[in-house]
Amino acid sequence: MQGELSIFYTFHFYLFGLIAVVSALLFVTRKSPVAAALWLVNTMFCLAAMYVLLDAQFIGVIQVLVYAGAIMVVFLFVIMLLNLGHPSELADARGLGWKLAAGFVGLALLAEVFALTRARIPLPFLELKPGALAAQIATEGAIAPIAKPLFTEYLLAFELTSVLLLAAIVGAVVLGRRRQDAG
Repeated sequence: MQGELSIFYTFHFYLFGLIAVVSALLFVTRKSPVAAALWLVNTMFCLAAMYVLLDAQFIGVIQVLVYAGAIMVVFLFVIMLLNLGHPSELADARGLGWKLAAGFVGLALLAEVFALTRARIPLPFLELKPGALAAQIATEGAIAPIAKPLFTEYLLAFELTSVLLLAAIVGAVVLGRRRQDAG
């Protein structure tokens, strides 16, 4: 019974991983910004499913609420604010050199991923003793182990991310205003 359950989780983990990678590729290759945003939502849902399969339900729910929900609403708002028009107007006019360079960078990143998976470098900070996570959840709850480092060690990165998102929204508004004033 335990082996069948393990196969079930492994199969679905890789299935959602494959769907996430394909959705991410479709996100990058779409010319329509709305279609790209919808493929990004699909990627976020697949990542949330993978978190749930890894027994991190809180992170899976936050993935759906924050990224697939709130951030995507902001993206669609910016797309509508900029009034990007028809996909034919957005066509990439890059030459063959740019496409070859992008392919080379993609292959280099893929080679790095394969090299890292083959190396099996031990990460002592990720190794937990059996039952350590369950004991920590029993004493502190499920949210405290995530919230404590977020608001202590990683507070600067968290705040910088929020400022970056705010700057992106302000930039989109400024670009939208310029386009309206010129037209």
